Amino acid sequence: MGDLTAINRDRESYKEKLSTVYPDTKKGAIPTAAGVLYRFAHEIKQQDIVIYPSKSDRKVHIGEVVGDYQFSLEYDREYPNHRSVKWLKHIPRADFSQGALYEIGSALSLFQVKNYADEFIAAIEGRPSEIVSIEDESVSDVMEVTEQSTKDFIYKKLSKELKGYSFEDFVAHILNLIGYNTRVSQKSGDGGIDIVAFKDELGIEPPIIKVQVKSTDGDTPPDKVQALYGNINTSTANSEYGLFVPLGGYSKKAKEFAKSKPNLRLIDGDELIELVLKHYEKLDSKYKAIIPLKNQCRQFSRKLTKADKKHR
Repeated sequence: MGDLTAINRDRESYKEKLSTVYPDTKKGAIPTAAGVLYRFAHEIKQQDIVIYPSKSDRKVHIGEVVGDYQFSLEYDREYPNHRSVKWLKHIPRADFSQGALYEIGSALSLFQVKNYADEFIAAIEGRPSEIVSIEDESVSDVMEVTEQSTKDFIYKKLSKELKGYSFEDFVAHILNLIGYNTRVSQKSGDGGIDIVAFKDELGIEPPIIKVQVKSTDGDTPPDKVQALYGNINTSTANSEYGLFVPLGGYSKKAKEFAKSKPNLRLIDGDELIELVLKHYEKLDSKYKAIIPLKNQCRQFSRKLTKADKKHR
Protein backbone atom coordinates (compact mmCIF):
# COMPACT_ATOMS: atom_id res chain seq x y z
CA MET A 1 0.00 0.00 0.00
CA GLY A 2 3.01 2.30 0.41
CA ASP A 3 2.85 5.51 2.42
CA LEU A 4 -0.76 5.77 3.59
CA THR A 5 -0.61 9.56 3.68
CA ALA A 6 -0.06 9.55 -0.09
CA ILE A 7 -3.62 8.26 -0.53
CA ASN A 8 -6.47 10.79 -0.59
CA ARG A 9 -7.80 11.23 2.92
CA ASP A 10 -11.15 9.47 2.53
CA ARG A 11 -12.24 5.86 2.93
CA GLU A 12 -13.32 5.41 -0.69
CA SER A 13 -9.80 6.21 -1.89
CA TYR A 14 -8.41 3.64 0.55
CA LYS A 15 -10.83 1.02 -0.77
CA GLU A 16 -9.81 1.75 -4.37
CA LYS A 17 -6.11 1.54 -3.53
CA LEU A 18 -6.58 -1.73 -1.64
CA SER A 19 -8.53 -3.26 -4.53
CA THR A 20 -5.71 -2.31 -6.92
CA VAL A 21 -2.86 -3.61 -4.75
CA TYR A 22 -4.71 -6.76 -3.61
CA PRO A 23 -7.03 -7.68 -6.50
CA ASP A 24 -7.84 -11.11 -5.03
CA THR A 25 -9.37 -9.64 -1.87
CA LYS A 26 -13.02 -10.60 -1.48
CA LYS A 27 -15.35 -7.68 -2.11
CA GLY A 28 -16.95 -7.95 1.31
CA ALA A 29 -13.58 -7.79 3.08
CA ILE A 30 -12.37 -4.62 1.36
CA PRO A 31 -14.25 -2.07 3.55
CA THR A 32 -12.95 -3.66 6.78
CA ALA A 33 -9.33 -3.97 5.63
CA ALA A 34 -9.29 -0.46 4.15
CA GLY A 35 -10.97 0.93 7.27
CA VAL A 36 -8.24 -0.50 9.52
CA LEU A 37 -5.56 1.25 7.47
CA TYR A 38 -7.47 4.53 7.37
CA ARG A 39 -8.02 4.56 11.13
CA PHE A 40 -4.39 3.69 11.82
CA ALA A 41 -3.13 6.57 9.67
CA HIS A 42 -5.71 9.27 10.42
CA GLU A 43 -8.02 8.57 13.36
CA ILE A 44 -5.50 7.57 16.02
CA LYS A 45 -4.20 10.68 17.81
CA GLN A 46 -1.37 11.40 20.20
CA GLN A 47 -2.36 10.73 23.85
CA ASP A 48 -4.81 8.03 22.77
CA ILE A 49 -4.59 4.83 24.81
CA VAL A 50 -3.59 1.64 23.00
CA ILE A 51 -4.12 -1.91 24.31
CA TYR A 52 -2.09 -4.89 23.12
CA PRO A 53 -3.20 -8.34 24.39
CA SER A 54 -0.14 -10.57 24.03
CA LYS A 55 -0.53 -14.34 23.83
CA SER A 56 3.20 -15.01 24.25
CA ASP A 57 3.46 -13.66 27.82
CA ARG A 58 -0.28 -13.70 28.71
CA LYS A 59 -0.23 -10.02 29.59
CA VAL A 60 -2.24 -7.01 28.52
CA HIS A 61 0.14 -4.19 27.58
CA ILE A 62 -1.33 -0.69 27.86
CA GLY A 63 0.36 2.37 26.42
CA GLU A 64 -0.07 5.91 25.18
CA VAL A 65 0.35 7.00 21.55
CA VAL A 66 3.18 9.55 21.47
CA GLY A 67 3.82 9.94 17.74
CA ASP A 68 2.06 10.64 14.48
CA TYR A 69 1.79 8.14 11.65
CA GLN A 70 5.10 7.31 9.95
CA PHE A 71 6.04 5.24 6.93
CA SER A 72 9.52 3.72 7.20
CA LEU A 73 11.25 0.74 5.60
CA GLU A 74 14.28 1.08 7.85
CA TYR A 75 13.29 -1.36 10.61
CA ASP A 76 10.90 -3.78 8.94
CA ARG A 77 10.09 -3.86 5.23
CA GLU A 78 7.08 -6.10 5.79
CA TYR A 79 5.48 -3.74 8.35
CA PRO A 80 6.55 -0.20 7.42
CA ASN A 81 3.58 1.63 8.98
CA HIS A 82 4.34 2.90 12.48
CA ARG A 83 2.87 4.76 15.46
CA SER A 84 5.20 5.42 18.41
CA VAL A 85 3.83 4.19 21.75
CA LYS A 86 5.01 4.74 25.32
CA TRP A 87 4.11 1.59 27.26
CA LEU A 88 2.65 2.35 30.68
CA LYS A 89 1.42 -0.92 32.20
CA HIS A 90 2.01 -4.65 31.69
CA ILE A 91 -0.81 -6.46 33.49
CA PRO A 92 -1.56 -10.24 33.69
CA ARG A 93 -4.68 -11.23 31.75
CA ALA A 94 -6.08 -12.82 34.90
CA ASP A 95 -6.48 -9.37 36.49
CA PHE A 96 -9.22 -8.42 34.00
CA SER A 97 -12.84 -9.51 33.88
CA GLN A 98 -13.77 -12.14 31.33
CA GLY A 99 -15.93 -9.62 29.48
CA ALA A 100 -12.97 -7.28 29.04
CA LEU A 101 -10.84 -10.16 27.72
CA TYR A 102 -13.57 -11.08 25.24
CA GLU A 103 -13.73 -7.53 23.93
CA ILE A 104 -9.97 -7.23 23.27
CA GLY A 105 -9.93 -10.68 21.66
CA SER A 106 -11.37 -9.39 18.38
CA ALA A 107 -10.07 -10.92 15.16
CA LEU A 108 -9.53 -7.44 13.71
CA SER A 109 -6.02 -5.98 13.71
CA LEU A 110 -7.30 -2.60 14.91
CA PHE A 111 -10.57 -1.81 16.66
CA GLN A 112 -11.93 0.46 19.37
CA VAL A 113 -12.62 -0.73 22.91
CA LYS A 114 -16.03 0.57 23.96
CA ASN A 115 -17.87 -1.64 26.46
CA TYR A 116 -14.99 -2.13 28.92
CA ALA A 117 -12.99 1.05 28.35
CA ASP A 118 -13.49 2.12 31.99
CA GLU A 119 -11.90 -1.10 33.25
CA PHE A 120 -8.72 -0.48 31.26
CA ILE A 121 -8.58 3.16 32.35
CA ALA A 122 -8.88 1.98 35.97
CA ALA A 123 -5.98 -0.43 35.38
CA ILE A 124 -3.79 2.43 34.15
CA GLU A 125 -4.64 4.51 37.20
CA GLY A 126 -4.00 1.59 39.55
CA ARG A 127 -7.49 1.52 41.03
CA PRO A 128 -10.03 -1.33 41.15
CA SER A 129 -12.81 -1.39 38.58
CA GLU A 130 -16.43 -1.75 39.58
CA ILE A 131 -17.06 -3.87 36.50
CA VAL A 132 -14.81 -6.75 37.55
CA SER A 133 -16.84 -8.17 40.42
CA ILE A 134 -20.12 -7.91 38.48
CA GLU A 135 -18.73 -9.64 35.42
CA ASP A 136 -16.93 -12.41 37.22
CA GLU A 137 -20.07 -13.55 39.06
CA SER A 138 -21.52 -14.81 35.80
CA VAL A 139 -18.32 -15.70 33.99
CA SER A 140 -19.22 -19.37 33.52
CA ASP A 141 -22.52 -18.39 31.88
CA VAL A 142 -21.03 -16.06 29.28
CA MET A 143 -18.14 -18.24 28.07
CA GLU A 144 -17.87 -18.25 24.29
CA VAL A 145 -16.79 -21.18 22.18
CA THR A 146 -13.33 -19.94 21.24
CA GLU A 147 -10.07 -21.58 22.19
CA GLN A 148 -8.38 -18.45 23.49
CA SER A 149 -11.38 -17.44 25.61
CA THR A 150 -11.57 -20.91 27.13
CA LYS A 151 -7.85 -20.85 27.95
CA ASP A 152 -8.16 -17.37 29.44
CA PHE A 153 -10.97 -18.63 31.66
CA ILE A 154 -8.97 -21.65 32.88
CA TYR A 155 -5.88 -19.54 33.46
CA LYS A 156 -7.89 -17.00 35.43
CA LYS A 157 -9.47 -19.66 37.66
CA LEU A 158 -6.18 -21.46 38.32
CA SER A 159 -4.46 -18.15 39.08
CA LYS A 160 -7.14 -17.08 41.54
CA GLU A 161 -8.14 -20.37 43.14
CA LEU A 162 -5.01 -22.53 43.27
CA LYS A 163 -1.95 -21.05 44.94
CA GLY A 164 1.11 -22.65 46.50
CA TYR A 165 0.48 -26.15 47.83
CA SER A 166 -2.97 -26.31 46.18
CA PHE A 167 -1.35 -25.82 42.80
CA GLU A 168 1.17 -28.57 43.58
CA ASP A 169 -1.70 -30.97 44.30
CA PHE A 170 -3.39 -29.95 41.05
CA VAL A 171 -0.27 -30.58 38.93
CA ALA A 172 0.22 -33.94 40.66
CA HIS A 173 -3.39 -34.81 39.77
CA ILE A 174 -2.79 -33.94 36.11
CA LEU A 175 0.30 -36.19 36.12
CA ASN A 176 -1.83 -38.97 37.61
CA LEU A 177 -4.31 -38.60 34.74
CA ILE A 178 -1.60 -39.06 32.12
CA GLY A 179 -0.31 -42.24 33.72
CA TYR A 180 2.13 -41.34 36.51
CA ASN A 181 2.11 -42.15 40.19
CA THR A 182 3.07 -39.13 42.28
CA ARG A 183 4.30 -38.15 45.71
CA VAL A 184 3.82 -34.52 46.73
CA SER A 185 6.60 -33.13 48.93
CA GLN A 186 4.53 -30.43 50.65
CA LYS A 187 6.37 -28.55 53.40
CA SER A 188 9.04 -31.23 53.55
CA GLY A 189 11.84 -29.04 52.25
CA ASP A 190 12.80 -31.78 49.81
CA GLY A 191 15.56 -29.83 48.07
CA GLY A 192 13.13 -27.57 46.22
CA ILE A 193 11.37 -30.56 44.64
CA ASP A 194 7.59 -30.25 44.89
CA ILE A 195 6.51 -33.54 43.30
CA VAL A 196 8.19 -36.84 42.53
CA ALA A 197 6.58 -38.80 39.68
CA PHE A 198 7.22 -42.41 38.68
CA LYS A 199 5.67 -45.20 36.63
CA ASP A 200 5.79 -48.10 39.08
CA GLU A 201 3.47 -48.05 42.09
CA LEU A 202 6.27 -48.05 44.68
CA GLY A 203 8.47 -45.45 43.03
CA ILE A 204 11.49 -47.73 42.98
CA GLU A 205 12.07 -48.42 39.29
CA PRO A 206 13.48 -45.68 37.03
CA PRO A 207 12.78 -43.31 35.46
CA ILE A 208 12.11 -40.94 38.32
CA ILE A 209 10.80 -37.46 37.48
CA LYS A 210 11.45 -34.61 39.88
CA VAL A 211 8.93 -31.81 39.43
CA GLN A 212 8.94 -28.20 40.51
CA VAL A 213 5.86 -26.01 40.10
CA LYS A 214 5.28 -22.27 40.27
CA SER A 215 1.78 -20.86 40.68
CA THR A 216 2.62 -17.16 40.33
CA ASP A 217 2.30 -15.07 37.16
CA GLY A 218 5.23 -13.94 35.04
CA ASP A 219 8.21 -15.61 33.41
CA THR A 220 10.34 -18.10 35.34
CA PRO A 221 13.97 -16.90 35.51
CA PRO A 222 16.92 -19.16 34.61
CA ASP A 223 18.14 -19.55 38.21
CA LYS A 224 14.92 -21.39 39.17
CA VAL A 225 15.32 -23.82 36.28
CA GLN A 226 19.01 -24.29 37.06
CA ALA A 227 18.19 -25.03 40.71
CA LEU A 228 15.84 -27.82 39.65
CA TYR A 229 18.46 -29.26 37.32
CA GLY A 230 20.97 -29.21 40.16
CA ASN A 231 18.74 -31.63 42.10
CA ILE A 232 18.68 -34.20 39.29
CA ASN A 233 20.97 -37.19 39.29
CA THR A 234 22.14 -37.24 35.67
CA SER A 235 23.92 -40.59 35.81
CA THR A 236 22.51 -43.14 33.34
CA ALA A 237 21.98 -45.76 36.04
CA ASN A 238 19.47 -43.65 37.98
CA SER A 239 17.56 -42.22 34.97
CA GLU A 240 16.26 -39.11 36.74
CA TYR A 241 14.51 -36.35 34.86
CA GLY A 242 13.44 -32.83 35.75
CA LEU A 243 10.10 -31.23 34.94
CA PHE A 244 9.25 -27.57 35.59
CA VAL A 245 5.57 -26.57 35.51
CA PRO A 246 4.75 -22.87 36.06
CA LEU A 247 1.41 -21.19 35.47
CA GLY A 248 3.22 -18.49 33.48
CA GLY A 249 6.07 -18.85 31.01
CA TYR A 250 9.87 -18.76 30.93
CA SER A 251 12.49 -16.14 30.29
CA LYS A 252 14.58 -16.48 27.13
CA LYS A 253 17.66 -17.51 29.13
CA ALA A 254 15.69 -20.19 30.98
CA LYS A 255 14.58 -21.70 27.66
CA GLU A 256 18.12 -21.58 26.30
CA PHE A 257 19.44 -23.39 29.39
CA ALA A 258 16.89 -26.20 29.02
CA LYS A 259 17.60 -26.74 25.32
CA SER A 260 20.98 -28.30 26.07
CA LYS A 261 19.63 -30.60 28.81
CA PRO A 262 17.98 -33.74 27.34
CA ASN A 263 16.71 -34.85 30.76
CA LEU A 264 15.04 -31.51 31.55
CA ARG A 265 11.55 -30.61 30.31
CA LEU A 266 9.81 -27.24 30.60
CA ILE A 267 6.02 -27.06 30.41
CA ASP A 268 4.51 -23.57 30.37
CA GLY A 269 1.04 -22.42 31.39
CA ASP A 270 -0.41 -22.87 27.89
CA GLU A 271 0.74 -26.49 27.70
CA LEU A 272 -0.67 -27.17 31.16
CA ILE A 273 -4.03 -25.73 30.12
CA GLU A 274 -4.04 -27.91 27.00
CA LEU A 275 -3.58 -30.95 29.27
CA VAL A 276 -6.50 -29.74 31.40
CA LEU A 277 -8.72 -29.52 28.30
CA LYS A 278 -7.55 -32.91 27.02
CA HIS A 279 -8.23 -34.72 30.31
CA TYR A 280 -11.08 -32.57 31.64
CA GLU A 281 -13.61 -35.42 31.78
CA LYS A 282 -11.34 -37.34 34.17
CA LEU A 283 -10.64 -34.39 36.49
CA ASP A 284 -11.56 -34.77 40.14
CA SER A 285 -14.93 -33.17 40.92
CA LYS A 286 -13.30 -30.56 43.19
CA TYR A 287 -11.26 -29.27 40.25
CA LYS A 288 -14.25 -29.33 37.91
CA ALA A 289 -16.01 -27.14 40.45
CA ILE A 290 -13.14 -24.64 40.24
CA ILE A 291 -13.05 -24.83 36.41
CA PRO A 292 -16.68 -25.28 35.29
CA LEU A 293 -16.59 -25.77 31.51
CA LYS A 294 -19.59 -26.35 29.29
CA ASN A 295 -19.34 -29.47 27.13
CA GLN A 296 -19.72 -27.65 23.81
CA CYS A 297 -16.97 -25.21 24.83
CA ARG A 298 -14.52 -28.05 25.50
CA GLN A 299 -15.37 -29.81 22.25
CA PHE A 300 -14.99 -26.66 20.16
CA SER A 301 -11.70 -25.81 21.86
CA ARG A 302 -10.30 -29.25 21.09
CA LYS A 303 -11.31 -28.90 17.42
CA LEU A 304 -9.57 -25.55 17.21
CA THR A 305 -6.45 -26.92 18.86
CA LYS A 306 -6.19 -29.75 16.33
CA ALA A 307 -6.86 -27.44 13.41
CA ASP A 308 -4.29 -24.95 14.66
CA LYS A 309 -1.61 -27.63 15.04
CA LYS A 310 -2.36 -28.93 11.54
CA HIS A 311 -2.09 -25.41 10.16
CA ARG A 312 1.27 -24.82 11.89
